[in-house]
Amino acid sequence: METRLPKAPEKRQVTAIIFLLLLWEAGSATIKYSVLEERDSGSFVANLAKDLGLGVGELVTRGARILSKGNKQYLQLEWKSGNLLLKEKLDREELCGDTDPCILHFQVLLKNPVQFIQGELQLQDVNDHAPEFLENEILLKISEGSHPGTLFPLKIAQDLDVGSNTVQNYTISTNSHFHLFTRNHSDGKKYPELVLDQALDREEQSQLRLTLTALDGGSPPRTGTCQVLIVIVDINDNAPEFAQRLYEVQVPENAPIGSLVVTVSATDLDAGTHGELSYSFFQYSNQIIQAFEINSITGEIRLKKVLDFEEIQSYHVEVEASDGGGLSEKCTVAIEVMDINDNAPELTMSLLISDIPENSPETVVAVFGISDPDSGNNGKIMCSIQDNLPFLLKPTVENFYTLLTEGALDRERRADYNITITVTDLGTPRLKTEHSITVRVSDVNDNAPAFTQTSYTLFVRENNSPALHIGSVSATDRDSGTNAQVTYSLLPPQDPHPPLASLVSINADNGHLFALRSLDYEALQAFEFRVGVTDRGSPALSSEALVRVLVLDANDNSPFVLYPLHNGSAPCTELVPRAAEPGYLVTKVVAVDGDSGQNAWLSFQLLKATEPGLFGVWAHNGEVRTARLLSERDAAKHRLVVLVKDNGEPPRSATATLHVLLVDGFSQPYLPLPEAAPAQAQADSLTVYLVVALASVSSLFLFSVLLFVAVRLCRRSRAASVGRHLVDVSGTGTLSQNYQYEVYVAESSESQFKFLKPILPNFLGEGTGRDSETNSNSRNHFGLT
Repeated sequence: METRLPKAPEKRQVTAIIFLLLLWEAGSATIKYSVLEERDSGSFVANLAKDLGLGVGELVTRGARILSKGNKQYLQLEWKSGNLLLKEKLDREELCGDTDPCILHFQVLLKNPVQFIQGELQLQDVNDHAPEFLENEILLKISEGSHPGTLFPLKIAQDLDVGSNTVQNYTISTNSHFHLFTRNHSDGKKYPELVLDQALDREEQSQLRLTLTALDGGSPPRTGTCQVLIVIVDINDNAPEFAQRLYEVQVPENAPIGSLVVTVSATDLDAGTHGELSYSFFQYSNQIIQAFEINSITGEIRLKKVLDFEEIQSYHVEVEASDGGGLSEKCTVAIEVMDINDNAPELTMSLLISDIPENSPETVVAVFGISDPDSGNNGKIMCSIQDNLPFLLKPTVENFYTLLTEGALDRERRADYNITITVTDLGTPRLKTEHSITVRVSDVNDNAPAFTQTSYTLFVRENNSPALHIGSVSATDRDSGTNAQVTYSLLPPQDPHPPLASLVSINADNGHLFALRSLDYEALQAFEFRVGVTDRGSPALSSEALVRVLVLDANDNSPFVLYPLHNGSAPCTELVPRAAEPGYLVTKVVAVDGDSGQNAWLSFQLLKATEPGLFGVWAHNGEVRTARLLSERDAAKHRLVVLVKDNGEPPRSATATLHVLLVDGFSQPYLPLPEAAPAQAQADSLTVYLVVALASVSSLFLFSVLLFVAVRLCRRSRAASVGRHLVDVSGTGTLSQNYQYEVYVAESSESQFKFLKPILPNFLGEGTGRDSETNSNSRNHFGLT
């Protein structure tokens, strides 16, 4: 088929095509094609790519589509060649009826970028229908008194074709009384009329039978015939007469079946049968007899079916009133169908994109068309979506809309949108159509993972087992999918001490932290490090948090007794005068604990005693004091075992053994201490070895060394040093550096006793009585207080 483009010289055609293409680019031109009806499906219409000035490949890349009103598609686009083809065989009479020209509207949609081009396809009629009379025989009663030249209208033939293919002429079989005249009506139809050539004589011939032929303008022409029976009746000199020649009425399309449309009325002055009238439709079509019926006696016209404004907007009905004498008169009834808002708007979706990446700029979501077959305000339509949505409705061309985003969307704020497109007409009552679509926002890695806390504090009890789970860190990512999957890691420490790699490890998948080795509170009380988390998006985003690990002390150290010492030597011996008052300070047990907190809180108690009830130990400071007055009956030598216990769970403990001698002052002979004899013998033996060693060092200093040894031996003959003990006098549980005491054991042939004196301020004096008194006073003053 050829397009309806004007024929012109080649140069003018090129100029016209360029101008037409510019109009198409502006979105205001209409491309027009024409094709004969009844062509087979797939028939060629035109080369759309050529007419649009596009290459065949551009049709594909721009996503060209053919859109038609409603869901009915008449055309299809062949992308390989750019040809526009018929999708199915088209019947002009079915699509347009008697409307001429028959034009089908369509649009060409180019998606990228979005562009609409209007198109029209005109269906050209072919002569595929022959004229047809609705009745096989037309009865015509003519009075014998009719004068030559009188016209008698005949019923027309129906032809579904239009233009030159419809009825163009009528002929009548040859006779001596009539000839046929074809009249052109204002509506374009041909009406046959029988013309009386000479007067009729009923007595000579009571009836005539003629053949009426209708011819259309096709090539070759098609014909249709019917019989015309002319009955010559007796003279009737008064014809019926209608009250009005034209009746105009309006009927709403929702009027029920049987509703009265109008009543026509005519009168006849004749009497008898010549004055009896009957009403009937004249020059009617199938549409009229299907929609209306007339009462032949009363002239009432009523509905036979419900009218539809969208199908037919008006009817012209010819009504004939005939009397009994064969005379008739005609009138016209013009029936206008009033539109009722009985059709809801229609929405046809042409393009829908349901997934949109977040952070994208203004993006087309959907392209759709709206329509309403009603008329007037009933056919005017509005389109809207819900408020407070980041979307816009933008009208394009001829009731087509584009739905697009206002700007970038944020998936973390909202992951999907349910959009309801509402199309409402302006009729009464208003009708609406709703169409819902769901738009999902796909994720982009635009959020870094974040820890649930900026810092974590974990507690681990010392002496833990290796690979112990000590805690966890947790991070979340507002993104989704791979962008929200995170990996944990230990960040390189700024300070390499202690070495972090040997202390802890982290599970990269869940953030669980594990101690790699057993921790010792006494060596490391706390350490900290930073943990990083990275998502698996592209590009990868990360963050970090501080983790502080506090090592909790466990009661893994027993108390250590500093005084009295237990290093393999003999237990310490304290002297107590028998005249001591109750609460007299005998000595103080000093101990320490390597633990901390309550694990290092020490308490003291007397575990064993030679004579229970004579001595007591203060629980908090370890002071050993007399519990009562001493008497002569009390034994002179006592052995005390003091228990030192910490406050841990379970508690740990140690013991200290202490010997106490009861003396009546410090002037009586020393009591013998059997334990000191082996020590004295060992000291004498060591002195001899020392003298021999020193003598062998140098012969040059032999004399001076021998003199020095002699003096020492003289002094050692009186007393031998047993050992030195450090005593805490501060009461704080640690040793004081201000006081140090030596314990000396004097030896005589009769007895031994122990006395204390400060190392620095006092020197051994000579004499027995005065020294004993001095030492006794010194014992009372410095005796572990």
